[in-house]
Amino acid sequence: MEAPVIVDTDAGIDDLLALAFLLGRRDVHIEAITVVNGLCHVPDGVTNVLRLLQLAGHQEIPVYAGSTAPLAGNATFPAAWRKDTDTLPGVTLPALTEKPQAESATSFLTRRLGDARRPVRILALGPLTNIGAVLRVESWGVQAIQEIVIMGGALNVAGNLGDGGYFITSNTTAEWNFYMDPLAASIVFSSGASIRLIPLDATIQVPIKTELLDALTTNGKTPLEKFAAEVLGTQKKSIAEGIYFAWDPLAAVALANSNVVSTTAMSISITEYGAQTGRSVATPLKPPNAQVAMTANAALFRRDFLEALATPPPTPAPAQPKTPEATPPVATPKPEPKPITTSTPPANTATPPASTQPPKH
Repeated sequence: MEAPVIVDTDAGIDDLLALAFLLGRRDVHIEAITVVNGLCHVPDGVTNVLRLLQLAGHQEIPVYAGSTAPLAGNATFPAAWRKDTDTLPGVTLPALTEKPQAESATSFLTRRLGDARRPVRILALGPLTNIGAVLRVESWGVQAIQEIVIMGGALNVAGNLGDGGYFITSNTTAEWNFYMDPLAASIVFSSGASIRLIPLDATIQVPIKTELLDALTTNGKTPLEKFAAEVLGTQKKSIAEGIYFAWDPLAAVALANSNVVSTTAMSISITEYGAQTGRSVATPLKPPNAQVAMTANAALFRRDFLEALATPPPTPAPAQPKTPEATPPVATPKPEPKPITTSTPPANTATPPASTQPPKH
């Protein structure tokens, strides 16, 4: 049986699609979700994740608010992207009824990863601040980590900081998640944890096409299918132009089905300073510290992604009515015995229990 999963996310729209996929998989147990600063401001990200869990019928999954700033530096996503991610225009989710956990994400992760007897997998979809903060102080935490699947980095393809022209930079090599907190990324890759990296090299091989959006829009019946159709509908222009890819969703599918990507063992380091801050570098001849996905199967991704979204939400277990305690029989006082010369004395009698009916649920 696979170990449970902790999803660490900055709650971008592709993060929410990745979560929707995992929530539709009956063979994946999400133990907790931790939210990190990135595309979404943490409070809004927590709210959106909680609302998605309500939609999917998984309110039992705890959500923890995490770091609101990188371990080093002050990098931030473009304000326009953050506004759309915070507010999710064009996307319908239930009104918030649940609350996040009072414990912080870093406190939870420190406590959870301190129990090496309970292996756990981590799916990291945003900047690695939460995980880096824990492993920097508690390096023994890697003993509980069966695997970290990370969406981030770019090896043999260009970075994505300049996508859309919202962010002007000369840095052409970094991917956003590592650029946001290169120190945290460096800590994670130096930790000795078992890492499977899903970089842009793999994700650009899995474009989200108009046919997939049309399939969800036309045939979608489950809450998760309708949610994904709305989310992708907000990206209709980019999808039509062929520039919208399965970034975080590919990482989520790879967590559930390793066959969707092909990996190569590499030694990965992260550039922490300078003009190419956040660049992920593969160094030949050094001992590998990650399995890096260099190719991806777009057809297999589409099949698994759509199948998971089409899974009906779990049926809530009916609440068991509380059965009232039965009223004990009331004994009739024993009559005084009559003289021996009389007929046989009457037997003791008892009043039957009062009739009770369980309360209607």
